[in-house]
Amino acid sequence: MSQKKKFTPFVSAETNMAEFTIRALVIGIILAVVLGAANAYLGLKAGMTIAATYPAAVIGMALIKAMKGTILEENFTRTVGSIGESVAAGAIFTLPAFYIVYLDAQQKGVEAENYFTFGTSTALLIAGGVLGVIFVALLRRVMVEDAELPFPESVAASEIHKTGRSSEGGKSKLLFGAMIFGSIVKALAEVKLFSAYWEKFIIFAKQTITGTAFTGKGGMLLGSPGISPAYTGVGYIIGPKLASLNFSGSLLAWGLLTPMILYFIAPGIDIQAMASSLMASNPALTMSAAVDKAWINSAYDVWKFIVRPIAIGGMLVGAIYTLWMMRKSLITGISRSVGDVKKAAKGIEVNTPRNEKDISFTWIIAGIVLVAIATFFITYLIFNAAIYVALIASTIMIILAFFFAAVSGYLVGIMGSSNNPISGLTLTALVVTALIMVILGVHGQAGVATTLGVAAIVCVSAAVAGEMLQDLKAGHILGGTPWRMQIGDIIGVLFAGGVMFFVLQFLNDGDIANGLREGYQGGFGSPKLSAPQANLMAILSQGIVGGSMAWPLIIAGMLMGVGFILMQVKSPMLVCVGMYLPLETTFAIFIGGLIKGFVEMRNKRKKHTEAQKAKVENTGILLASGLIAGEALMGLVIAMLAVGNIFLSDYFYFFKNPSYIVGLIVLAIIGYILIKIPLKNAGNPDDPIPPSVG
Repeated sequence: MSQKKKFTPFVSAETNMAEFTIRALVIGIILAVVLGAANAYLGLKAGMTIAATYPAAVIGMALIKAMKGTILEENFTRTVGSIGESVAAGAIFTLPAFYIVYLDAQQKGVEAENYFTFGTSTALLIAGGVLGVIFVALLRRVMVEDAELPFPESVAASEIHKTGRSSEGGKSKLLFGAMIFGSIVKALAEVKLFSAYWEKFIIFAKQTITGTAFTGKGGMLLGSPGISPAYTGVGYIIGPKLASLNFSGSLLAWGLLTPMILYFIAPGIDIQAMASSLMASNPALTMSAAVDKAWINSAYDVWKFIVRPIAIGGMLVGAIYTLWMMRKSLITGISRSVGDVKKAAKGIEVNTPRNEKDISFTWIIAGIVLVAIATFFITYLIFNAAIYVALIASTIMIILAFFFAAVSGYLVGIMGSSNNPISGLTLTALVVTALIMVILGVHGQAGVATTLGVAAIVCVSAAVAGEMLQDLKAGHILGGTPWRMQIGDIIGVLFAGGVMFFVLQFLNDGDIANGLREGYQGGFGSPKLSAPQANLMAILSQGIVGGSMAWPLIIAGMLMGVGFILMQVKSPMLVCVGMYLPLETTFAIFIGGLIKGFVEMRNKRKKHTEAQKAKVENTGILLASGLIAGEALMGLVIAMLAVGNIFLSDYFYFFKNPSYIVGLIVLAIIGYILIKIPLKNAGNPDDPIPPSVG
């Protein structure tokens, strides 16, 4: 006899309660677009995204509750609202790669097509998103009812809704307040109240290394943490250990590799000529300032063209190592998925309860076929691949998307969507597709574009599947209706996918305009818009299919990654991402991690109970999420203005040459907020332990 305990949802299947309503859908769509845009901004600049489940839960709960709505409407709003983050993750990991490949071809004088367009980008995002939702509908019942999958973040999200029924909305006020503060800080930096970053190049004396013929000169670029609520918030969320690992990568890049390489190549660089050129383009520069700028530009060139490819090699090994460490979970997820299809194919019984009904199996199959057809036409008509290549690409896409959707859902069930290695799964899909293209004899632009297109669809599908399963598990606990949540997510995917291209384009064009203004080459891959995953995808697809891989640097980076593994570095991937990102970004993330470490230390000193620690943790994460969202949204506004050649500082500014000291005061205020408010909300020692949102 089975000893399985009967599950009872918060809202019973027999209860007739408002759920899929116009207001819940509209609020969810707005959240999907806003949180998706915020994550796109953060991901392109910092190389990572944050889970949108909790901000969507808190904001949706506050708004629906104010309208006297039901808890199932809140659940529906959160489900639709959080899906935008998954679409954004898929977008930032892959779509900029099309643009980077195009720019690279232009710089080499090779004729190429720019596939970073609204039509192609939107088609890939929607195809991947819809496929992810459909595969989840196929797998939902077995996964959400599996007692071996704890779904930690789903349980926490459902508890937020439950407790919110009797709370006074304090959490939502904290979140909104932090968003407002983050946006104000970003705006004040734009109108030059303070300098957001400080850097200075220290020149080494020219010398010959004793006992050799090697002559060196060069120097070292010193920099500060960026004054950024978003980066500080990211560091707070990931904590001191991971923030330190990320920062250690920057120390290797800027403290070891860049100065060492520059030391040996600097004697061959005509700094005076570079300085004269800078003065000609900017007459306000003095010779001393121009020389300093020329050295800084040289350091950035070394980092961008030599150190970054080394970091990419390390990232590649790090991604493989991450998947290897999860091999048992991955194998289990893949083997389970095959059995789940057989169970799902049996169909739905007539008397299936409301809270167990998915989209019908007929519509699931129809959706899979339509996405496969769409992939075929994108590959054949847009990427100009041969018919047999388009057919094989469509087949590869469906197989990889299905397995990785199952794997993504399984990993989310174990660890939560915040720790889901989407970039690693996407990288695997890209390498597999690229190798198949090479085996088929497909080279050049069509092969690279096809590889990136398949990777994009698989990436979005896996990201959406993980997030969707997390929300369905929360809905399962609360008593939501699966098919309504699935339809809601499809609508959310359509809207988020429809606007994401414009978000990326505004950020890219805005950074290009800002680069022309501040003297750096802007756009995807610039110091201020790093897009590390997309750069990795572009380089790998070109290298494997196009034959332009910088193999010596990549191999050196791979050996470095192996060295990190042998040294038992906790996350080689994170260290290599730190090497790839600008110093100001990783330094600010590190400061956020230190702030979180100080809060944890105060918890111990105050001898807080587990309940109090959980409350401090939850409050801090909500504040950090608000800071990230606030800066990101203001950053999008500023980028859109820059596209129109409108800069706020042209109309109003505090100082012509703002001080970084004022920026440090702003950073101290951010730190005070992230320390004082969470500790103040620790509650009483005898309070029950709340669900963790960390």
